[in-house]
Amino acid sequence: MLADIWIVLIPVYILAGLVLLLVVLNLLARVQGGRYVRPLAKGLMKIPYVGRQLRKASQATLERKNPELASAVAKLERSGATRDPMRAQQALSRLTAAERKAWLDAAGEQGAIPEPMNRQQRRAAEKLKKRR
Repeated sequence: MLADIWIVLIPVYILAGLVLLLVVLNLLARVQGGRYVRPLAKGLMKIPYVGRQLRKASQATLERKNPELASAVAKLERSGATRDPMRAQQALSRLTAAERKAWLDAAGEQGAIPEPMNRQQRRAAEKLKKRR
């Protein structure tokens, strides 16, 4: 009789484990701007179904918060800009002014845009800033 109760409670244990996992992830996301969640999220992105769902959720959140940035990211991903710097430059030139500004602001916040090293790169960066 006692063994039957343990078997019946298996779904409750699974749900409690999932709730505990979500609480831990939520707490980790609040510590140092999500520093400790990023490696976990990268690992989860490798799982096919979970990765697709996380990507969809991320895209939906971005579209609600900043539609111009979401549009720019979608265009850059379609053009293959994440793999080739030359394609990235070409894709950036095809963005609208609002999309380019949103992408440059977001990339600047994340530190994705390195500081220019030589005079030519500094002048190109100044031109981009003047366009905004």
